[in-house]
Amino acid sequence: MTRFSGRKVLVLEDEAMVSLLIEDLLLDLGCEVLGPCMRISEANRILDSGATPDLALLDVNVAGERSFPLAERLSRANVAILFVTGYDSAGMEPRWRDHPALRKPFTHVDFESMVTKLLAGGTA
Repeated sequence: MTRFSGRKVLVLEDEAMVSLLIEDLLLDLGCEVLGPCMRISEANRILDSGATPDLALLDVNVAGERSFPLAERLSRANVAILFVTGYDSAGMEPRWRDHPALRKPFTHVDFESMVTKLLAGGTA
């Protein structure tokens, strides 16, 4: 049994290679992956179906749409959020600038460290 067995992580990422990498890294940690979603509408459908993630990994710009409204929805449901993005803090909406973010490209070590902290209930 792995460290985060049974923990659900919603993944929103529109770059196929990055999405596959994130999924593999999460599966290695024992997480159940919800998605990965390549559109915000897909992520909303998963949430509408009653799925309750422990953590959401959100790209900021997904197929030309910003993921901040989805982040608001997840935040209201007390879901931990990690933005995985190529943007620096200047590319984030002010409300989210101090929120945990992992810059692309990222290392496996940095990814695992941030996911571990957030799933353990801390801040990255």
